[in-house]
Amino acid sequence: MGLKVGIVGAGHMGKVHAQMLAGDKRATLTGIVDIEKEAREALAAEFKTKTFASLDDLVGEGVNAIYITTPNTTHTELTLQVLKKNIHIFCEKPMATNFQDAKRILKLLESKNIVYQIGHNRRFAPAYKFAKSLIQNGKFIPYSAHVKMNRGELKNPPWVSHPNITGGFLYESTIHLLDMVRWLLGDVKKVECIGAKSVYKEIDDFALLLTFTSGRIATFLSSAHASWVFPFERIELFGEHSAIITEEMEKVTFSSGLEREIIMRDYSQYPELVKWGYVEEDRLFIDGVLKEGKPAVSAWDGYKSVELVEACYRSIEKKQRIDLPL
Repeated sequence: MGLKVGIVGAGHMGKVHAQMLAGDKRATLTGIVDIEKEAREALAAEFKTKTFASLDDLVGEGVNAIYITTPNTTHTELTLQVLKKNIHIFCEKPMATNFQDAKRILKLLESKNIVYQIGHNRRFAPAYKFAKSLIQNGKFIPYSAHVKMNRGELKNPPWVSHPNITGGFLYESTIHLLDMVRWLLGDVKKVECIGAKSVYKEIDDFALLLTFTSGRIATFLSSAHASWVFPFERIELFGEHSAIITEEMEKVTFSSGLEREIIMRDYSQYPELVKWGYVEEDRLFIDGVLKEGKPAVSAWDGYKSVELVEACYRSIEKKQRIDLPL
């Protein structure tokens, strides 16, 4: 039968991971939990598995691992419940929607012999992996960066404009690229952020200045109302007369120097689940559980991304630079 896996949360991300599990012969999708009966039954029917009304009922089926794919602000409580059962966890980002909860989870995991992986899928997107490889192989040394991470709107799904569900706009898509800049450029030591309520009732425009422990610097802009004009996310890394520019997870351009060849990688024809990194992140999670290995994106990584979001909101509130670690 293989690894018995359950999913808590029958929304978009629940379906994405159900697709991945259905294609991995090492895993069996044991059941779906969701507070909405119609949603859990629809997803279960599509993937020919069972439905459960509660997490406890799913655990009672003897699952080895659980995917948490519910709205952001529910992640902490569900994680704490699963940790009590000593079951492996894949938790969609964010780890938590406040710094104290992230710290609490991190501390509890110290005494647990389980795999706990955070869903920062962009680390496994071919476009970003190519950029990372150029840095790791010494072909490109970044000194500064400019990052853009926008949403077109906070209208669909309807709950995305409710901070009591999302934790705040930065905990939605923006946290992915906060994780990405740390992955590419190293730890951040200083955060300066200004924000504005331009269209919605929460802060929906952010401008950041990041200073890294290495001395690197980056600007970072994030808007919640930019329309879906391509590319809604973009990273520009600048080296010595060189640059790497990404356009969503579709394309990467690498200029290695003056009067040199410019290399372009186009991933637009890749299957979406490969292009967005979902296939590899799920494969690596199952690898980690079966081989008792380390998670591909650790609790520490999740904690540091929450710390960056917390620093942004504190900087706006206090109108001052925030030094890290908090």
